[in-house]
Amino acid sequence: MSETNMAAAPLRVLLLDDDPFMLELLHGMLDELGSFDVLRATCARSALRTLPTNAPDLLVCDLSLPEMDGIEFMQAASRTGFAGSVVLLSGLDKGVRNAAEGLASAYGLRVLGSFAKPLSLDALRGVVEGLVAARPGRSH
Repeated sequence: MSETNMAAAPLRVLLLDDDPFMLELLHGMLDELGSFDVLRATCARSALRTLPTNAPDLLVCDLSLPEMDGIEFMQAASRTGFAGSVVLLSGLDKGVRNAAEGLASAYGLRVLGSFAKPLSLDALRGVVEGLVAARPGRSH
């Protein structure tokens, strides 16, 4: 466990996936990495409504969502002025993940990477540690 996570106010993380098991898995992984303010959503539309009020530092978003897919969600998040960082997850092939990453960046979002599901603990650790290192004095 990295003590850098404890130095400032905990990062606020929004996990968006329509699979409750995946949300539990991701939340458990974050618990292993430190102290985070974790929000979870299974519905893209409700997650979108929470962005302005909850202002997550990190959004972990599945690309395959019902009603509104991850690309549509990224575009809508950009329109809300979302200023946090983004990690994309998908069971789809690397070409699709890379294209989604490019589109999210084109929408003006700060994309930290796109990863195959299930996300490994080491990959999540790398993302979180990089984010913490880049924002040492960040508070909510």
